[in-house]
Amino acid sequence: MSTLKVDTILKRTGTGTISIGQSGDTISIPSGATLNSAGTNTLEGIVNTPSFKVILASAQSIAHNTSTVVAYDTEIYDTDNAISSGVFTVPSGKAGKYFFTAIGGFNSSNVIPNVTLGLSKNDETSTSATNGNFSLIEYRHLGSGNANTHHCVTTTFDLAVGDTVKVRIYQNYGSAQNTTEDARTAFSGYKLI
Repeated sequence: MSTLKVDTILKRTGTGTISIGQSGDTISIPSGATLNSAGTNTLEGIVNTPSFKVILASAQSIAHNTSTVVAYDTEIYDTDNAISSGVFTVPSGKAGKYFFTAIGGFNSSNVIPNVTLGLSKNDETSTSATNGNFSLIEYRHLGSGNANTHHCVTTTFDLAVGDTVKVRIYQNYGSAQNTTEDARTAFSGYKLI
């Protein structure tokens, strides 16, 4: 193996494209080195996938006092076929850090005292989890008003191949309540670069 040591690489004549390597090569930037991209950056092949978005096209009945997995039924997009029945599963070779967003609520004119919307990793359901597997935002509706309000939760998870992420929703009105539908109840996410 040879080592080429230079301070600047320029095209031999004029301006244009300088190629490094060929198809099948790996260009390595060693640990501790910095890639400085001060100009226009068109790094092809670096993408935030898998990525997906699913919605609930038909309202889902959520039982009283029960944390229920939202069964999203319509895919808007799913780059890696990683969504099934609204549950995201990390595909082979795609471990890493992910960003997720869920939005949802109930299609009701009733005042629902407690609505909880959460994202869970690998079926974690404890609202007091401290291991980073459950991200939760709780909304309390107090006084008079319409419960047809939409709640949103976002989080990041560090995921291994085969890990799952799903949305859970809870309400305690005293009887089953129907969620909102279409884009008002949605779940999306993507792998961070």
